Amino acid sequence: MPKSTRPKSGNVPTLPPLEPQSVAAIVSGVTEGDIALRAFERYRERGGEHGHDVDDWLNAERELHRTSAVSAA
Repeated sequence: MPKSTRPKSGNVPTLPPLEPQSVAAIVSGVTEGDIALRAFERYRERGGEHGHDVDDWLNAERELHRTSAVSAA
């Protein structure tokens, strides 16, 4: 098969990345702001101890989605 005579370009058009949203967040109506607020509340409840931000976020997310799912049922 003969090689293409078309000039090669390093410029490949791409779309900007989309912000991922979980199906649970869309269905439950829980926003990132809601999660951030609850994570901050957990931080304050712990006395402001640093180093647990990811745990606070994930636990807050789980808690809010669970609460939202129960109230929707």
